[in-house]
Amino acid sequence: MYDIIIIGAGPAGLTSAIYARRASKKVLVLEAKTYGGQIINTLDIENYPAEEHISGFDFATKIYNQAKSLGAEIFFEKVVNINDLGKEKEVETTKNKYKAKAIIIATGSENRKLGLDNEDSLVGKGISYCATCDGAFYRKKVVAVVGGGNTALEDALYLADIAEKVYLIHRRDEFRGSESTVKLLKEKDNIEFIYSSNVTKLIAEDKLKSIEVTNKEGSIRSIEVDGLFVAIGRIPENQNFAKVINLDDSGYAIASEDCHTNTSGIFVAGDNRVKEVRQLVTATGDGAVAATAAIKYINEMSK
Repeated sequence: MYDIIIIGAGPAGLTSAIYARRASKKVLVLEAKTYGGQIINTLDIENYPAEEHISGFDFATKIYNQAKSLGAEIFFEKVVNINDLGKEKEVETTKNKYKAKAIIIATGSENRKLGLDNEDSLVGKGISYCATCDGAFYRKKVVAVVGGGNTALEDALYLADIAEKVYLIHRRDEFRGSESTVKLLKEKDNIEFIYSSNVTKLIAEDKLKSIEVTNKEGSIRSIEVDGLFVAIGRIPENQNFAKVINLDDSGYAIASEDCHTNTSGIFVAGDNRVKEVRQLVTATGDGAVAATAAIKYINEMSK
């Protein structure tokens, strides 16, 4: 029996573990893959307080070692189900079953990918899924943004003030995002709109050199770019928990400001919950909030 089981060993989950252990709670962290989450793919973090420059891998390793040194148990097992037993919760993995008084789901979300050859190997070498994270590396360079929703539009607007030129590529003939943002984009003289088109090929040597864009008529255009920002949506990792917590239409967990879900004793932290900003700093903030709320819940339940 654990006090708190944390599902996910990314920044949110590991921060939760640190806060819970500092409150002397017995903590188990369960992670399906490797510690660190998506941040391990970031070559240089420069927007986290007190760390001017640090690689995602080094940051993840620091926070992982901190949680371990405080006594958190971390097992690499994939969670497939949560059973709500009232005052106790049961977590099933592909290997074992564990019980706890409270659970924090910190599974994050995955970027929806283009599905092209070399895409994974070019992450950090020209491919990015976060303009606010990596945009500064493309100052005065040529970049492209793929997508038609608000994230893509806001990424293009953000990059227009940094890059020399921005191509905005969308598979439809009109954007799904805010009309007011589209208007602002059209006022920028360094943005070129490419409608009814898809990125169909990535050309690279040691890093991305150019992209091939195919329109709905089948015509192919080659565009030299230094960076390609993919903003075609995200996939929250909540599929296995839909029967115990409420999700919105996009699959994100619905929670209050203290990160408590609709189910008593189950909390959520990080990029898999409904929120406006998904950044490293907000993930760790969620971890602190969720752990503090879970600690309070356990203490009140034991009275």
